[in-house]
Amino acid sequence: MDCGENKLHNAKSTKVRFEYEDSGQDEIIEEAATTTGSSSILEEDSAMCEPSDDSMIGADKTSADYYFDSYSHFGIHEEMLKDVVRTKTYQNVIYKNTFLFKDKIVLDVGAGTGILSLFCAKAGAKHVYAVECSQMADMAQEIVKANGFSNVITVLKGKIEEIELPVPQVDIIISEWMGYFLLYENMLNTVLYARDKWLVKDGLVLPDKASLYVTAIEDAEYKEDKIEFWNNVYGFDMSCIRKQSIMEPLVDTVDQNLIVTNSHLLKTMDISKMSSGDASFTAPFKLVAERDDYIHALVAYFDVAFTKCHKMTGFSTGPKSRATHWKQTVLYFDEVITICEGESIIGNMTVTQNKKNPRDVDITLKYSLNGRRSVISRTQHYKMR
Repeated sequence: MDCGENKLHNAKSTKVRFEYEDSGQDEIIEEAATTTGSSSILEEDSAMCEPSDDSMIGADKTSADYYFDSYSHFGIHEEMLKDVVRTKTYQNVIYKNTFLFKDKIVLDVGAGTGILSLFCAKAGAKHVYAVECSQMADMAQEIVKANGFSNVITVLKGKIEEIELPVPQVDIIISEWMGYFLLYENMLNTVLYARDKWLVKDGLVLPDKASLYVTAIEDAEYKEDKIEFWNNVYGFDMSCIRKQSIMEPLVDTVDQNLIVTNSHLLKTMDISKMSSGDASFTAPFKLVAERDDYIHALVAYFDVAFTKCHKMTGFSTGPKSRATHWKQTVLYFDEVITICEGESIIGNMTVTQNKKNPRDVDITLKYSLNGRRSVISRTQHYKMR
């Protein structure tokens, strides 16, 4: 598109999933933390229990109701374990930094199948307490026994906030707590609770840094298919559903060729020092167009980092990095924006826990552009549930 002309091109855009060869995997993962817009961290087998409120009817159920049950099935753990970027990063952090784990007491928060606990035990940990609230805890107990680590790993079934550890303090807390959009499912608060209750002074939280980024994309084809579809369904107006669909962020893999602007760092969290309230925030952003194009959505992604290792290690979930099960989070604009190279979308994003269901995330996006082709100022609200 030439912003000096009256006619705009209609670039075709498609969603694709990236496939990579396994060769060079370790190098890709370890270098992720040093590339621009990349830090590090992961998500694995989160902790959960039975829903406590049986009175809710199906129409009112949200992630808070399904969260605990969902991690009882092996399928979700299979997906996470097969996420090589995620699992291999944790393995590398532990196996290549055994000096951190040797003769240490480790707490694994949301242990799932117990894979991180097994890594720690093999690396020489004195003892590992694997806490898991879902029914997967029973499987984890069998897995620990089958692999000969029953004398090193103790599986505790229950919520972190309710269980008691056999020891007063631990040296290391390790967890794969990250959700979609980094903060969906709100497992971070559970890690912070464990840190404040059991972690020894100067102890380690792994991973210890997480960063949330945003960029903007051209995505006409997919928006037409997922959002504008509701305007005319076999000749009928169903646009009331469009209003709902555009409020719900889409989790999908974004083709890096759709990116129109720079990436902007919204928030970096130091898990070893932050408070639970820090996960709710308002952050400004400025996205500068790198070419003339249309913009249909913002894309959010996160990086995580293990900065206490001999060599800082981590990974990114961004569109330019190897695909993970977290993919990216797409927030569609209500209107299409026409932008010229060098022009900027400025605004801020507010992220908060949903008051009724704290595992859900509410997002408010304020943005504006004063450009040659588009002049716009809007506020949009999104709900991840």
